[in-house]
Amino acid sequence: MRISKLLGERLKDAPANATSKSHIFLSRAGYIKQVANGIYTFMPPAERVSKKIQDIICEEMDAVGGQEVLFPVVMPRELWDLSGRYSSIGQELVRFKDRSEHDLVLGMTHEEAAVHAALGTIKSYEQLPFMIYQIQTKFRDEARARAGLIRVREFLMKDAYSFHASQEDLETYYKTLYDAYFKIFHRMGLKNVIAVHSDSGMMGGKVADEFQLLTDIGEDTIVICPECDSASNIDVATSEIPENDHIFGVKQEVFTGEAKTIDEVCSNLNKQPWQVAKAVCYAVIGDENRIVIAFLRGDREVNEAKLKNLVGGEIAIKDLQDSGLVKGNIGCVNLDIPNAEIYYDRSLDGLESFVTGANKEGYHYQGVSITRDVKPEKFVDISKVAEGDRCPVCGAKLLVKNGIEIGNIFQLGTRYTQKMGMSVHMPDGSSINPIMGCYGIGIGRCLASIAEENCDEKGLVWPMSVAPWHIYLCPIRLDDPAVKEKAEWLYKKLTAENFEVLYDDRETSAGVKFTDSELMGIPVRIVISPKTIENGQVEITIRQTGEKLFVKEESLSKKLDEIIVY
Repeated sequence: MRISKLLGERLKDAPANATSKSHIFLSRAGYIKQVANGIYTFMPPAERVSKKIQDIICEEMDAVGGQEVLFPVVMPRELWDLSGRYSSIGQELVRFKDRSEHDLVLGMTHEEAAVHAALGTIKSYEQLPFMIYQIQTKFRDEARARAGLIRVREFLMKDAYSFHASQEDLETYYKTLYDAYFKIFHRMGLKNVIAVHSDSGMMGGKVADEFQLLTDIGEDTIVICPECDSASNIDVATSEIPENDHIFGVKQEVFTGEAKTIDEVCSNLNKQPWQVAKAVCYAVIGDENRIVIAFLRGDREVNEAKLKNLVGGEIAIKDLQDSGLVKGNIGCVNLDIPNAEIYYDRSLDGLESFVTGANKEGYHYQGVSITRDVKPEKFVDISKVAEGDRCPVCGAKLLVKNGIEIGNIFQLGTRYTQKMGMSVHMPDGSSINPIMGCYGIGIGRCLASIAEENCDEKGLVWPMSVAPWHIYLCPIRLDDPAVKEKAEWLYKKLTAENFEVLYDDRETSAGVKFTDSELMGIPVRIVISPKTIENGQVEITIRQTGEKLFVKEESLSKKLDEIIVY
């Protein structure tokens, strides 16, 4: 490819909204161009990287028995009604009507389509297990698109679906895919990827794992034990928290005026956050009559994923107008709110002298005892794990890190096959609903994650396996006929030998060319100049290490074969 003909340009400055390294360098180097919020065009270099990522994935999916298919982007409402997700998923799912007023959806995931493809085709246990996969464009109307390709609305994804006659068979295959995913990410050049236990969310099922690239700009929070290597997404992470002192206080009502927040109440009463019980109120989406109130210690945060699972529905922060609740003064003593579901976090267990709202403007109680004055029927785990909590497995202090989710796998069970009426005949004449697994990898997010992990102050540093081109051919002084002739000859020679070459055929300065080659992250730069021609050599620079080599022209192809390995 001649860079003079390459669509896109290299920029000195990044877009104003670019904060992550991947977003900055992919934009500046001409790999992506924003079309709308969370929607990007992959320019030719990015598309070349994307296709190499896809090739790696397809090779590994085929190696574990996958069959590639292609589901439609647009699906009729009826499929999603069968699974129940047409109504259970919120605004992330794009719904629309065609010219016949028929309800349709844009696919954000394809469990329904996978079961539909197997319906009437897979009839016997003898046809199980099998796995089908696709690489398809999806659309999820994210409320907070950010960080370039890290969180988008339109995205390319590999999603796979396996079908099994038994849970044991699913678990065996699940481990196969678990191992295959690490092989995929290793081949892409990603080094700092870990698997973590996660919440299955809208996908359903009871077992789920995420593959996370640990990085400071990650939007997911990961809890890691440095001793026993257990790791979980904070949505499902558990811990051992310090036991409360069980020292009883004397309950009394106190005037706290305008103090509403934990910090304000603590300052007013000279308390620490762990000595205050805070209340967080939620509405259950789709059920206006349900109010959920979570009480927990003031130094803890609500884990909404855990609370949502307890409630059995989607939740959102409650508007307290006309609710009978006094914002900033909600307390767990004598609270009487019709239709309220009250949950007490385990952090309150044993807290026998704490502060809570008095359920009237300007007042709190102090010296409240959880066992004497509140008497909850039970405590539940609805708070986030905090750094320094103890590992429930080995007791070591837990670490909290950030990560980018680049893949996920789920044991779905029979949720979709049962609801959609897919069954197979068993040897004894009975019928069962096949048990499903689901396995996803985000292509664009992998691309961005590779860029995030493989860059320096000058730009991108692509691993050889996914680099858009392996060689950046960089002639200096193209106004010199000898240099131009040599460059054209070498470009044709290397291309004919199946080397992937980006040829900088512009008549511009060496500084501009070097800067662009480093910004684009091409692994190998070959410089041709009057001096190298005089010496019968070429100058090779390795992008990753900065190492320079001078190689005789007749030995160049052999040397490149040694360098370009992956």
